[in-house]
Amino acid sequence: MTELFVKPTDPRLVDDEGDQIQRLLAVMAALRNPDGGCPWDLEQTSASIAQYAVEEAYELVDAIENGVPDDVRDELGDVLLQVVFHSQMSRETGGFDIQDVARSICQKMLRRHPHVFDVPSTKTADGVRLTWEEIKAQERAERAERLAVNGNEQSLPKSVLDDVPTTLPALRRSDKIQARAAKVGFDHPTMEQIYAKHLEELAEVKDAAENGTAEELALEVGDLLFTAAAIARRLGIAPEEAFRKANDKFERRFRAVEQMVGGDVSARSLEDLDAAWNAVKAQEKQQ
Repeated sequence: MTELFVKPTDPRLVDDEGDQIQRLLAVMAALRNPDGGCPWDLEQTSASIAQYAVEEAYELVDAIENGVPDDVRDELGDVLLQVVFHSQMSRETGGFDIQDVARSICQKMLRRHPHVFDVPSTKTADGVRLTWEEIKAQERAERAERLAVNGNEQSLPKSVLDDVPTTLPALRRSDKIQARAAKVGFDHPTMEQIYAKHLEELAEVKDAAENGTAEELALEVGDLLFTAAAIARRLGIAPEEAFRKANDKFERRFRAVEQMVGGDVSARSLEDLDAAWNAVKAQEKQQ
């Protein structure tokens, strides 16, 4: 599709048998058409819809975990729409388009997989990981050069922690920045030291709860969560996914408790609720 905008009456918009990627591009070009497009879509900028990329990604993960293929398909479509939306807005101002986006990721995948597309000498898991990290480090250096050329000195990478997105969920970001630090040797040598650090942070939480300010307590709780993420990382467990599963488990069990006590949880004593909780856990173990 070469047109910048598409009329809402364009026949391609209702073509269920043709190229559906081209149809999607046409749909977005019609929505963004100042002549008859959608007022809401026309008001948007990349900044105003940035949050939806994160939300759609989480909904995709949820659909994958639920294991319903049709839901996965639909959520992938929502993620794809975000790519098309940003590309259309950029195209309108003379920037990149969807072809540039596709070209960029193709080039990146070719560059990061020399064991497949170039020299097949690193076809071991460890070799592939090493090559991947070396190439990513080179890409970060190249990005620094581009920023310098553009005069953006304040954004120049100065740390191994640069380019870890600040918008990641906190546990996921903690996992990534700790892993980066560990790669340059900044890590506890043994698990016992990490366990000890976690217990130390727990003691500091207790002390802050009794003697500190609300701000000090919040900081200590954050440190406790940080060391919990460190434990997960060293055990090969993704903390964000583990935390989500813990939330899911609690919700499942609490809903079962509600059913067991007749729905009105507030009318029951804590002893009754504990007994119901233990009964639910026992039932799960028998399944």
